[in-house]
Amino acid sequence: MSQKPRWMTGVIALIAALMLLAAACGNDDDGVETGTTTEQPSDASGDSSDDSGDDASDGGDAGASDDAGDAGGADDAGDTAGDDGGDAAAPDDGDSGDDDAADAAPPAPTGTLVVGRAADVDVLDPHLATAFQSVQALEMVYDTLLSLGPDLAVGPGLAESWEFSDDGLTLTMHLREGVAFHGGDSFDSEDAAASLNRILDEETGAVTRANIASIASVDTPDSSTVVLNLSQPDAPILASLADLNAAMVSADAIAAGTVDTDPDGTGPFAWSDWQQGQAVTLTANVDHWRGSPQVGSVEIRVLPDESSLLAAVDVGEVNVAVITDPLVAVLAGDDVEVLRTPALAYHALMMNSNRGPLADQSVRWAISCAIDRQGVVDSAALGEGAVTGPITIPAYQSSTDGLPCGGQRDVAEAERLLAEAGQGDGFELNVIVPTFYASAVNEAQVIQAQLGDVGIDLDLEVLETDVYVDRWLAADFDAAVALNSGKIDPHQMYVRYWTSDGNLNAIASYSSDTLDELMAAGRVETDQAARVEIYADFSEALQEASPWIWIYHGFEYRILNGVENFTPMPTGSLQYLREATLVG
Repeated sequence: MSQKPRWMTGVIALIAALMLLAAACGNDDDGVETGTTTEQPSDASGDSSDDSGDDASDGGDAGASDDAGDAGGADDAGDTAGDDGGDAAAPDDGDSGDDDAADAAPPAPTGTLVVGRAADVDVLDPHLATAFQSVQALEMVYDTLLSLGPDLAVGPGLAESWEFSDDGLTLTMHLREGVAFHGGDSFDSEDAAASLNRILDEETGAVTRANIASIASVDTPDSSTVVLNLSQPDAPILASLADLNAAMVSADAIAAGTVDTDPDGTGPFAWSDWQQGQAVTLTANVDHWRGSPQVGSVEIRVLPDESSLLAAVDVGEVNVAVITDPLVAVLAGDDVEVLRTPALAYHALMMNSNRGPLADQSVRWAISCAIDRQGVVDSAALGEGAVTGPITIPAYQSSTDGLPCGGQRDVAEAERLLAEAGQGDGFELNVIVPTFYASAVNEAQVIQAQLGDVGIDLDLEVLETDVYVDRWLAADFDAAVALNSGKIDPHQMYVRYWTSDGNLNAIASYSSDTLDELMAAGRVETDQAARVEIYADFSEALQEASPWIWIYHGFEYRILNGVENFTPMPTGSLQYLREATLVG
């Protein structure tokens, strides 16, 4: 047996982090099962060898989100049976009727599964999608090179196997053959290269560019092989390639400029119709490489608010309701099933440190000390959540001790800090508030009252999704109430925000040499214990600067009526609708 390269040996240790995350998020009080078997790289160089890919799931952010995390490559101990074609054939008993039945095509999927949510898609380009509702729709239309299983382990996607070079500077990916875009064109390495190069092109404005910025160039030695030449070893890159924001799109669509107007993926559902403000309709891709979905179509219906969603699912007009407000979730009737899944996404007050008083660290500390985080959770979310620092990933969880005032409310200290900064008379902040998650307004009003006690007046602007996202991307705010997707690795979660060259650093409005150095160290480090220490230092430095106020992380709620075999994920993904069945 050959010896594993030292670089990949370190990567194997990251499985431990994934298993900790699976243990933390795998089952909740409602008995939601989130475990699955996912193939991982299996030979001495980290090669994955799942031929069918049936047990791997497509990645998704929640998030985001956009954002919910990543783990660098994981290494499996051995190949699955049958990878080398060695399975013995079952003996033929001579019953031709049984053979004919076995060879018969499965029945075409039928029925429409209706998903309800209180916000509409805002963009059609998977490389630009940040709002949860856009990500959740597009991740069913597009596939990614790699994927996340329900246990958040990285597994095969459109790349059925891969290997790193001994020095970690070359990642060779072997693509599935026979995969086609919904429009009919075949998927091959040229499409993969065009997709990655589009993301890396700064003019695209792709939200995950910083996550794959280590890709110096892409080679396509043949139609089923894509070679990523890396500028440095990159432990988290595998999970970055499992994110919807790294979706594989058609090279022809890129050339034609239709990616943002005519979704054409290889995913389990094809884009069919979008009635803006009303519904998106997706139809089953019966030729998907994982196998056909179990339903003929998915309709994502937009309802005015989450109370309307609850009423619709209660009477059976909606099969799956996406609920963000725990105040609504607790009112669900006994005839429906409530799935309550711990979320990686976090609630925060994002501050623009380039504006007025917020440029002063003492002011930012004062705001942090003036906010009663647990009070926000109790008032806006019925206590459904836990106070958090920047990193919500169980294996890397930030200590709240590092928050100003230890994460506790201290009005006297807040007033002292404001006086020290020359802001003792108070000031006003413009705060943008989204409508795409229901608790946002409640959170904003609680924070408004708390900061009012120390003379900081918040002018709340409640905005529809498209307006909010445009303002957010332009950093056109003093502060923003936000629900941001989490990731399964701190690097993937934050490199685009908190590094000086991160493509979303304008939104974060803060960077430092310390954060740059720690993020760079975490990217190349493959020893799990060392990575935990690096990101603990990163979290401490970020909390010291306090450019944002991290408040809490809560739960994902999915309310089901007439649906079986749907698996929720801590990332908020709806991708397992491809396995859901209608009943009753």
